[in-house]
Amino acid sequence: MTPEHLPVVVIGGGQAGLAMSWHLVATGVEHAVLERDVALHTWSDARWDSFCLVTPNWQCRLPGYDYTGPDPDGFMVRSEIITWLDGYRAAFGPPLREHTAVTSLRPLGDGPGAEDPAGGFALATTAGEVVADQVVIATGGYHVPATPRFAERLPAGLHQVHSAGYRRPTDLPAGPVLVVGTGQSGAQIAEDLHLAGRRVHLAVGNAPRFARRYRGRDVIAWMHDTGHYARPVTEKPIEERTQDRTNHYVTGRDGGRDIDLRAFARDGMVLHGRLLGVEDGQLRFADDLRANLDAADEVYNGINGLIDDHIAAKGLDVPIGPSRYAPVWRPERDTGLDLGVEEIVAVVWATGFTRDYRWLHAGVFDGAGHPQHRRGVTAVPGLYFLGLPWQHTWGSGRFAGLAPDAAHLAERINERIAGRRTAGTTGTCGSVETTGSASGRGEPARDCR
Repeated sequence: MTPEHLPVVVIGGGQAGLAMSWHLVATGVEHAVLERDVALHTWSDARWDSFCLVTPNWQCRLPGYDYTGPDPDGFMVRSEIITWLDGYRAAFGPPLREHTAVTSLRPLGDGPGAEDPAGGFALATTAGEVVADQVVIATGGYHVPATPRFAERLPAGLHQVHSAGYRRPTDLPAGPVLVVGTGQSGAQIAEDLHLAGRRVHLAVGNAPRFARRYRGRDVIAWMHDTGHYARPVTEKPIEERTQDRTNHYVTGRDGGRDIDLRAFARDGMVLHGRLLGVEDGQLRFADDLRANLDAADEVYNGINGLIDDHIAAKGLDVPIGPSRYAPVWRPERDTGLDLGVEEIVAVVWATGFTRDYRWLHAGVFDGAGHPQHRRGVTAVPGLYFLGLPWQHTWGSGRFAGLAPDAAHLAERINERIAGRRTAGTTGTCGSVETTGSASGRGEPARDCR
């Protein structure tokens, strides 16, 4: 059978894929959005019951669709987020094809022909073959739940669940729980269990944190005013240009508040350093709990200091607040954890995700498997990424950052459709610095758009 031909295919039916589709619909570009499950499914399938945004509702802005609810300074909970996003989908009717997984994508032709601007791409999907002139990969950067291999050596009867599968405290067996990891998910799940009256052990990593509010306003509002979220990744120090940096932990729960792990420990939670391994039911932790807590507090204090500088530079008349956090608890040396003695009944692995691009057969990756691009534009003409962490700015992976990134790609797509070629599409490409390296080092790539 002759493969279906489409000018543009968008892979992924989450908020990034829908944001891209909005621009294509608005400019009359024929396209299809291919989603392996159902659109926006991760918000209902991979979030716990008490999940809420950590960014204020006023930052919920997608192309043609802003939050207009009654609480712009609040934080939508999971059900409200789903309702808001369902409204976005209904607002413009994207050409979605759900339950259509892409199993392979290859540039058409071999050798130099694979990078021919007119070559396009061959896609194998569970619904048949498709040929596309241009493709936007909007699957995000978090694909497969990651757990350490030594999890296999934990006792067979111990309940284990990744944060992507955690829903509520009552789903876990009665008894003490170990949570591993203190990014946003780990810290919030540990709090969820703690507030439910569970005995919680928490393996603390090197995630940073920031205050929920400072000097009369939400910290994110202050940082927005400083232009921090709009600062391009190319202006960041080389060592910070990576997709794998752990997000700061804070919460929007109950109207928003700090997450202070020291306060949790003061109130009965047991903190440990990084989990290193297990042997005969004995867990080993790194001796880095004090250092990890101190480093998180330094980031907290540093962000408050940046806000102080901004307020002083602008001459703003706002309340005075203590810029430095005063620790309410300090750790002693960790002696490990005997699962049997402590009667641990469950482990929640808040250990992040790995990328899975095994289906994508195009020369756009670095040695660590990160997509290489310039604001979503790869060196393979007509192939783009959208919705990656740090794609262009710190805000790129959030609702607020999707609209400008999607608009940028829409311009590139329409330029190609209209036949306007930028430098390089006739055989020469400029050398540009790309983003996405796990080491933070940008690598040269051709800016062939």
